[in-house]
Amino acid sequence: MRTRNHTTSLLQHHWLPVISLLIMLLTGCTTQSVSLGGDQEFIHVEELIIILLFVAAMVGIIAKRLRIPYTIGLVLMGLALAFRGQVDVNITPNIILAILVPPLVFEAAFHLNLTELRRNFVHILVLAIPGVLFTTFLVGWVVSRGTGLALPLSLIFGALISATDPISVVALFRSLGVPKRLQVLLEGESLFNDGTAIVLFSIILTSVVTGAQSYSIYGGFLDFLGISGGGIIIGLILGTVISQMISRVNDHLIETALTSVLAYGAYLIAEAAGVSGVLAVVAAGLVNGNIGPRGMSPTTRIVVFNFWEYAAFIANSFVFLLIGLRIDLHLLAANWQMILWAIAGVLAARALTIYGLTWFGRDIPLRWRHVLFWGSLRGAISLTLALSLPESLGIASQQIQAMAFGVVIFTLIIQGFTMGPLAKFLKLIKLNERKSEYERRHARAVASQVAYHHLDKMRSQGLISEHTWGILARPLREHNHALVDGVREIMTSDPELQNEALENARIEYLRAQRNAFTDLLNDGVISEATYAQLIIEVDGALAEDSSQWPAMVVQAARSTVKINRLITAVVQEQDIDNAINILNKLGFYTTRLPSSGGFLGRRNATLLIGLIQGQEEKVSHALYQSCRSRVEYVTLPLEGSPMPLPTPTPITVGGATIFAFDVERYEEI
Repeated sequence: MRTRNHTTSLLQHHWLPVISLLIMLLTGCTTQSVSLGGDQEFIHVEELIIILLFVAAMVGIIAKRLRIPYTIGLVLMGLALAFRGQVDVNITPNIILAILVPPLVFEAAFHLNLTELRRNFVHILVLAIPGVLFTTFLVGWVVSRGTGLALPLSLIFGALISATDPISVVALFRSLGVPKRLQVLLEGESLFNDGTAIVLFSIILTSVVTGAQSYSIYGGFLDFLGISGGGIIIGLILGTVISQMISRVNDHLIETALTSVLAYGAYLIAEAAGVSGVLAVVAAGLVNGNIGPRGMSPTTRIVVFNFWEYAAFIANSFVFLLIGLRIDLHLLAANWQMILWAIAGVLAARALTIYGLTWFGRDIPLRWRHVLFWGSLRGAISLTLALSLPESLGIASQQIQAMAFGVVIFTLIIQGFTMGPLAKFLKLIKLNERKSEYERRHARAVASQVAYHHLDKMRSQGLISEHTWGILARPLREHNHALVDGVREIMTSDPELQNEALENARIEYLRAQRNAFTDLLNDGVISEATYAQLIIEVDGALAEDSSQWPAMVVQAARSTVKINRLITAVVQEQDIDNAINILNKLGFYTTRLPSSGGFLGRRNATLLIGLIQGQEEKVSHALYQSCRSRVEYVTLPLEGSPMPLPTPTPITVGGATIFAFDVERYEEI
């Protein structure tokens, strides 16, 4: 009884203020002051954190139900919070950058594949460094000319708004089946331009706050190189060290803790050394995400991945909600002209950057450039930098925050909602219609099966007579078989759909095994040690791709695919192994025939690749990636040379010669 009374007392003293503040946030109109500084205000900090977590969870649920990107839901909630009045959240800039930025940047870098990044590194680097510099100065100039804001202050805004955040777009692209390389270009550019933008933001802000009048371009360039390069070096060193430590530990809690130490430690050490903490986190995340998992157990890999997804989710949520608490709608309305000038400057700078700096990238189609232009959403990083502006800037800090929030609203809502129609208009979505048709057929088949078993159950309970059931049973079974055949037809015509369905079934199969092991442990059938060993095996299978699915299942699936196209590719001997590996990873199985010929008469190989119509472009792109042309020098025979002596002559070799044929008949015996 005393315990119950004590608990009630705690609820009255601790949770009632939380509930009251929640009601105030959603409906009230008064101003509340919350500080992250003094010990006396700690309870207010705790209340605010709990409320923001609850609101973030509710936004996530609603966004999932409405099928809208989570970040767009956060923007709308930020606006809703802004309607109830401004909350004075006194957070120092260092706290914002040190707490919220590392998880955002580390999670993105941790999940980025280094091999795919390397293939597109030149384009990404051009957009991340010259592109950010150009965007900063052009946006700053447009805002300064259009609004009358001092040029140094406008450059601060230009730097913070040059950081892109394509989370919503990439999530949309993954669901629509947009080419993987386009996703890598968006993610890679965002990751590296975040670091560049923050370094540039810090340099310009420092010069403005300290009143440096004689800040030269040359000195700024050297500072940029030193700060950026130093951060990258520290991140690479720490990432390598922590990855080696992880490879020698077999405990998912310790390994997760080490990645947390790496993310925040890299930032703090780099900042203490006077270099870029953000770029240190980027480098550390890339190293740890591509090297660290090799030394992790499957269970650890899953735990670490989920942990950093959650950390990024929390950081994203807090940024959008905090800006919603701090932004005054009256301030937004009062600065609407500045916001329009900011949007115009951002769009103009992005257009000139994409269409100007990628002109040399002949392997980037024009329609991809349209997507890169319109998909440059602004989000958490820009808002975080806006929140970190010092109060010493006066009214300019509020104006910059208003412009940042206005640009983010425009990019996430207007550009975010129109990316799907744009991708469809540009014909970048190939599987959407087939997938929709598959979902319709599958749903009809499942519903018909459920209805059939329902009537059968009613018959067994005597609610339907045997005579009635005798009339209905056969045509219902035939109808079910026809629906199942319809599902099989569309799946066999599209191997990617079939592979996706097999992968989903594989995951459910392994999850069911995991649950069964848990039940056996709870019932006392197996020991803790046995359970741990079995769970590691299942988690290892979950962490692998569908190639680990039982061979008989995979073979049975392949036998249902009807090949109707044949590609014959002549590949140089140096490229053959790489080409076969890439094709196998994509699900294409090849037959290799030795051959020779060409100008030099060298040995090569002829690949026979069977596929379904419509997959030719995918095979061609794989061969383009793996079979690069190169220049070699050969010495012509004396009689064939115009000179008295043989001379080296440059010859272009490599690449692939591709022939495509229709297949009239395909059988597996």
